[in-house]
Amino acid sequence: MRLNSPHINLISKACLKASRTLIRDFGEIENLQVATKAPGDFVTSADKKTEKIIINELQKAHPEYGIVTEETGVINKSNEKNRWIIDPIDGTLNFLNGVPQFAISVAYEENNEILCGVILNPITNEMYCAEKGNGAYLNNSRIRVSKKKKVQDSLLVTGGPKHTSNIKKKIFSEYIDISNKSSSVRKFGSAALDMAYVACGRFDGYWQREINLWDVAAGIVIVKEAGGLVDFFEEDNKFPLKRNILATNSGIHDELKVLISKKDIE
Repeated sequence: MRLNSPHINLISKACLKASRTLIRDFGEIENLQVATKAPGDFVTSADKKTEKIIINELQKAHPEYGIVTEETGVINKSNEKNRWIIDPIDGTLNFLNGVPQFAISVAYEENNEILCGVILNPITNEMYCAEKGNGAYLNNSRIRVSKKKKVQDSLLVTGGPKHTSNIKKKIFSEYIDISNKSSSVRKFGSAALDMAYVACGRFDGYWQREINLWDVAAGIVIVKEAGGLVDFFEEDNKFPLKRNILATNSGIHDELKVLISKKDIE
């Protein structure tokens, strides 16, 4: 039996508590598909309720810690040494449409390094967690990345672009190019779960441009502790919470990184 640090125990407890409300909300969303009520407002409410539960649980233990969240923004901005990074519903559009591919994602960052994180899909009851130096786990079973060595043999996953993106053509062109060189590419709609799936070997690699830090923060440590590699490329210091990310099983990392770099040059 693995031993968890107080931080990851706290995150796990907060995620499980928040998931109970989210499961009920998901059931209501399914009913809303044939209702006249605007489902968009309901999703906003579900996001905020989930986030509030998580923040309350974390602040009970560490009221002085900084918090970066999707809905509320930044709390305790002066504390940049110790921070929680929270996404209450990653995969909101899936949630909105009654698709059970979404997750709660919470990470703990210390001195600009993600030390532990939890990704929980409340509908499938899959909890992925990891802390630096102690490995990655899915529901208490150790997980590891796949052993694929070539992109042409690999199943990859990506996401985006958003409607507001200014680089849609670049992202679509990149998607086509990499699709032609890999076994196949999927778009599942939840960055957190995409990274979790890389960590447990379901996918061999994941890349995405213009992703928010809270979407991938927990996934960073989970992929690394499962034996994978995580890179950020074309970072923009003006937008520190926006990232371009590449996460792989390590075996295909260099090859996939070169394919993405080639698109940067074109």
